[in-house]
Amino acid sequence: MVAVPAAGEVTLGVEEEFLLLDAVGGNPVGGGGDVLDADRARHRPDGGPGRALQRELLTTMVETATAVCTDLAGLRAELAAARDRLDRAARKTGLRPLASGTAPMAAPARTVTPTRHYRQMARLYGRLTDETETCGCHVHVGVPDRESAVAVLNHLRPWLPVLLALSANSPYHQGADTGHASWRALVLSRWPTHQIPPRFASAEQYDRTVAALRRTGVLPSRATNAYWFARPSNHLPTVEVRVADVTPSVDEAVLQGGLTRALVTTALDAVVRGRPAPRLPDHAAGAALWTAARYGVRGPALHPVTGDLVPAAEAVRALLDRVRPALEASGDEAEVRDLVERVLAHGTGADRQRRRASPDTPWTAL
Repeated sequence: MVAVPAAGEVTLGVEEEFLLLDAVGGNPVGGGGDVLDADRARHRPDGGPGRALQRELLTTMVETATAVCTDLAGLRAELAAARDRLDRAARKTGLRPLASGTAPMAAPARTVTPTRHYRQMARLYGRLTDETETCGCHVHVGVPDRESAVAVLNHLRPWLPVLLALSANSPYHQGADTGHASWRALVLSRWPTHQIPPRFASAEQYDRTVAALRRTGVLPSRATNAYWFARPSNHLPTVEVRVADVTPSVDEAVLQGGLTRALVTTALDAVVRGRPAPRLPDHAAGAALWTAARYGVRGPALHPVTGDLVPAAEAVRALLDRVRPALEASGDEAEVRDLVERVLAHGTGADRQRRRASPDTPWTAL
């Protein structure tokens, strides 16, 4: 039997993806390589606070990554340092980072970052790669081993749409209001496996499934993993939850980190106690994800336990109830609850984008 780490001992880290905008015109610019060069000129290759900046699929995007953290205070400091580091490097090249799940403004076709892996993706997926200018918030949580990671996925499935609803931050695309809170989720749904993962009986079944997807040409031949919104790492004992849009504030990224760690800790406890994962049909998982992408927290949601259509706030509070013991054990309950209530009261990034959008006001960093 796998031992569950104490709640305060479960590690976490966060990766955030950002768009790069021209500081004057406010349009996306393919300056990712220049921003990374500017960052290297200032920092040693081994990083420092906020770690090194990283390339992304398109040259108009850059990713930040925190160090491994053990508490939310440390995560907050790392996230703030990473965003500051990116902002400083971007300004040196005349650019500004934008925390939005999709580019709000119309702009020319994008360019794929010239690495072997991304070029292979471009050959396989064609125009999908050029059009996938999407930015997410990916939370990595430590688990005892890979078998535990796959078992945890089964317990996370019903709750992933709630994490998306709380983070929704991509209402605009190519200059138009999409009518969705997270257009990013809809864009990504066109990719094979970019969805809530199916149930897996074991790590061996997970690996066989990924190998079959490579063999049949659905994934690139050199891909080491599928694109599911939650997945085990191939080289570390972690679960990566990648359903959330990049958030406009550090607070909301901390919220994603705190809730995700609590969900994983709760799932680990259920696995050890032999509690079966919910039998959520794939069509119900897809419906819940679409509803979260459509409305965020300003509309209905599918309840993660009952499947009933309820106000989104009710689904969010069901999540809080689900993870309360883990939040209490880690000392995170008061902070996470306060951050949740702020989002419910003031809206997500999508709501704030719509409130500030004006045809006479160029887009700037949020």
